[in-house]
Amino acid sequence: MKGLRGGVLGRVLAGLVAALGLAGGLAAAQGRRGGGFGASVPLATPESFDGAFHFCRLAFRASRAGDGGNWSVDFPRADVNLSIRLSELTRTVVSFDAAREPRHLVVRPTDPELFQCPFVMATEVGSAYFDEDESAKLRDYLVKGGFLWADDFWGSYAWDFWQVQLERILPPSQYHVVDLPPAHPLFHAQFQVEAVPQIPSINYWAGSGGDTSERGRDSATPHARAVLDAYGRIMVLMTHNTDVGDSWEREGDSPEYFYTFSVKGYAFGINALLYAMTH
Repeated sequence: MKGLRGGVLGRVLAGLVAALGLAGGLAAAQGRRGGGFGASVPLATPESFDGAFHFCRLAFRASRAGDGGNWSVDFPRADVNLSIRLSELTRTVVSFDAAREPRHLVVRPTDPELFQCPFVMATEVGSAYFDEDESAKLRDYLVKGGFLWADDFWGSYAWDFWQVQLERILPPSQYHVVDLPPAHPLFHAQFQVEAVPQIPSINYWAGSGGDTSERGRDSATPHARAVLDAYGRIMVLMTHNTDVGDSWEREGDSPEYFYTFSVKGYAFGINALLYAMTH
């Protein structure tokens, strides 16, 4: 698998397989976790935080003018599965409930609880819309040390739409988007990731006969882009032309998909979390 050095890949794969037992064996258990809405959405409250790690997901409004789904894509299985693997493959103390399910959380841009999350994930940002108040709250969060990861948006139109929202949050006169070079510490926080993995959704991959670019030539090259603070630390990580979250959500749905994409996705994801929590 290109993108991870051989020895490191072997250790990651061995660790994940040991943790999983059999990749396909998790499918039924993960299916029970479901993707319901309403009362099943674990909106953060002041009592939600216990000092351990919580996967925080950003709930935002979606615009029909954009290109993408909504904030709940990959929710909740990606949140649950990455939390579990983080606890298994690192020394990070992850918050679990009495049933040993990770306490993952959902926050909105204007929720005060956002400021309790050292890391927040936003999925399908090619359709995201933030008003003036939401943009201001997200700006405060990021300037005060928060970390936003925007994932799963494909092609030039989705990028342009997201960039308009991003510039409402962080004015381009002061904050600039850069491409992260392979030598950046995020790529080496724990696992040696040599390239941004292009990970398609499992449905696109299966229906296309193994293709990985969901918008054809317009999304052929995956990117890891970022907005940095004055000290060079990442405030916003953007994985464009790739769906890293699906590699976590779908780890138990197909052994072939797991071996092809989930190992790479977990290596990149855990590196990103460790970077976010240590910088």
